[in-house]
Amino acid sequence: MNQEIFEEIQELKKEKNAVILAHNYQIDEVQQIADITGDSLELSRAAAKTDAEIIVFAGVHFMAENAAILNPGKTVLIPDFTAGCPLAEMITAEKLRETKKQYPDAAVVCYVNSSAEVKAEADICCTSSNAVKVVNAIPQDRIIFAPDRNLAHYVSSFTDKEIIPWKGFCPIHARLTREEVVSAMDEHPKAVFVAHPECSPEVLALADYVCSTSGMFKYARETAIGEIIIGTEKGMLWRLHKENPDKKFYVASTKMVCPNMKKINLEKIRDSLKEMKYEIHVPEDIRQAAYKAIKKMLELR
Repeated sequence: MNQEIFEEIQELKKEKNAVILAHNYQIDEVQQIADITGDSLELSRAAAKTDAEIIVFAGVHFMAENAAILNPGKTVLIPDFTAGCPLAEMITAEKLRETKKQYPDAAVVCYVNSSAEVKAEADICCTSSNAVKVVNAIPQDRIIFAPDRNLAHYVSSFTDKEIIPWKGFCPIHARLTREEVVSAMDEHPKAVFVAHPECSPEVLALADYVCSTSGMFKYARETAIGEIIIGTEKGMLWRLHKENPDKKFYVASTKMVCPNMKKINLEKIRDSLKEMKYEIHVPEDIRQAAYKAIKKMLELR
């Protein structure tokens, strides 16, 4: 890590009353400098509670939008404006409105991996850590679940409700194959396999445990098992090793790398704070509608 840039960022944070939020998939040095690291739900809650005037979001675009939706009086910056999410781009508000017309009796549960415009069309949002809870908590028996088909399939196993899945998927999780997992298991016979629910049903069928990234950290802390194969993005390894130095962690495939999550670095965080770029703006009418869907999710305990 570049110590000079690290110290410069710390000074800028104090000067501007800023907080840095970083997703678990960010590069190691970004997670090191972050005030809070976590998954989408953890960071959504952190964004809603912060007293900082400026939120620097080290993640992808929809995550920074979430922070802007929850903090209308604060400045939200994303250090690289091109850090998008292919899954979020697989759905539009217009297409969702068309689908809602086809199923007028259905509620829309929208994964937070989506744009503000899409969230504004939803009844409630969810993350991978609370999707089952959200679906079972709402009164409707028919659910349009968007945009991740694999998460929708996973949720359908834990509810009697009819799930109408969108056809989107996370390219990083979807590229993990059954054969790669079997190979990793053969290479590490003492390890258990823990998978993210965005993985395909064939991969989830091999998992000893299926959970969100926050669930993986909890499992790693609490299990007596000393070796774990992780079925999600490789950025997880830094914090897993840090919190559990006595255990061994392996990524299920070397292909599990999200190029968008790796776009942000210390230099870009420093420049973002110094030059106040790139600010996230959500139109107020969309923000208010999206806020209702996110707020319903955050109110679930």
